[in-house]
Amino acid sequence: MIRNPWRRTEPLDDAELARLLPAPADPQLAVHRQDLIEEFLMNEIHRSDGAAPAASPARRPLRRAVLIAAPVAGALTLALVVTLGGSPGTTTVAAPALVRAPVVQIEEGSTVRLASTVREIAAAATASPTPQPGPGQYIYIRSRVSFAASSQNADTGKSASWVQPLHDREVWKSPDGTKGWLDEPGYQAKGGVTLDNDEPLDRQTYKWLAAQPADPDALLRLAYSTVSGTRDRDQQAFREIGSVIREQLVPPALAAALYEAAGRIPGVVVVDHAQDASGRDGIALARLDPQTGERSEWIFDRESHQYLGSRGVQVREVNGIKPGTVVERTAIVTRAVVDVRNQRPGAGRATA
Repeated sequence: MIRNPWRRTEPLDDAELARLLPAPADPQLAVHRQDLIEEFLMNEIHRSDGAAPAASPARRPLRRAVLIAAPVAGALTLALVVTLGGSPGTTTVAAPALVRAPVVQIEEGSTVRLASTVREIAAAATASPTPQPGPGQYIYIRSRVSFAASSQNADTGKSASWVQPLHDREVWKSPDGTKGWLDEPGYQAKGGVTLDNDEPLDRQTYKWLAAQPADPDALLRLAYSTVSGTRDRDQQAFREIGSVIREQLVPPALAAALYEAAGRIPGVVVVDHAQDASGRDGIALARLDPQTGERSEWIFDRESHQYLGSRGVQVREVNGIKPGTVVERTAIVTRAVVDVRNQRPGAGRATA
């Protein structure tokens, strides 16, 4: 998985780790939050002055290019100091201060128009002109993103939900996944960090996706083959498909089949109004995680049915996160193919 190369700045002893982790009786965290908590705790420095926590960098998976919300920290208000590893000579950066998480009115989802909506989204994906990367080229994705971190004051019992300010995130990926670069100013070392791998990745690269059958049944079986543990299997399958479409270039026929597969997962609904990180209002395919209380929404333009971005909304209070809290927002700005790493569409060859 693509993980930002965090390095601990101060070790945490066993007692502090035990205090920060959720109690065994707490509702079980989703897999993406448990993964993130591991890295979040390794970078936290405790303070008790009651100030808002510094920004919590979002962890990025290598196999799943999904944009993940930060976990609830069951402790006093926290501050975070992060040293980010990148190429030799990169500079340590401090992430921007968090702001209050937005709260929205929760709109009920429905299955009444699910089948027709999925057909419209699949048809739009099939008809969408999508560039094909050639040898030596890179897939370029630019997004606007914001992720959340919550904290609780153990003395007062009060909790608050915070989010990163909306910011740009740019990713370059080779078709086989062996080469790449991530630039997320304020959340990565200055200039960005490498995503290079010694071996080709076995899943979710463009090359791997292009070899998959555009068959919804086969893709649904493939999504379910990745689930593990005791967490909700249907939610894991839904997130697996979501992780493919969010930060990758997907061949049109395969994208259509993925949407059709997602529409067959129990619990998937249509939400008539959802806004992406750029404030664009669209229609969403969504599913509520019964264990975390968070509803994952994939947002599409209501006219063209093109994918706009994603949103995570807390529907049921869990771990102190209030209903209506937006725990993640993303918006796709640009998807393109470029000739070299660090080159932007319409620009000359990169020099970085």
